[in-house]
Amino acid sequence: MPKPFSEVERQKFLEAKHTAVLSVQAADGRPPLSIPIWYDYTPGGVIRIHTSDGSRKARLMRAAGVVTVTVQREEPPYQYVSVEGTIVDATSPAPRDVREEIAVRYLGPEGGRAFADAMPVEGSVLFSIRPDRWISQDYSGDL
Repeated sequence: MPKPFSEVERQKFLEAKHTAVLSVQAADGRPPLSIPIWYDYTPGGVIRIHTSDGSRKARLMRAAGVVTVTVQREEPPYQYVSVEGTIVDATSPAPRDVREEIAVRYLGPEGGRAFADAMPVEGSVLFSIRPDRWISQDYSGDL
């Protein structure tokens, strides 16, 4: 039987390196935008997402003010954490050190620095999302 993560398990799972799926309300009768993203998280803190300030994703995030971020393990044992959160800050341009930190998380030190160096500073934005509600499941007991 699946069970929810404990708070400590949930925090550790979200802190681990996963690709997340960001969902945000869209306008004009379109369904919500759901898109894979890189993110950064420190237990007890905010979720940080860096993107292009002129992107559809950034425009929708600013308009909605709230998002859902889902992180999952795609192989057994299946696990996920879904966070409903409020955008508490949007810093533009995104600070260089944070952009690099997020890229290094996914690409390693050398690849992350090269990726951050290649990205334009102007036109970037760093969103900080405060987790408000959590949903989680851990299917490891089902194996």
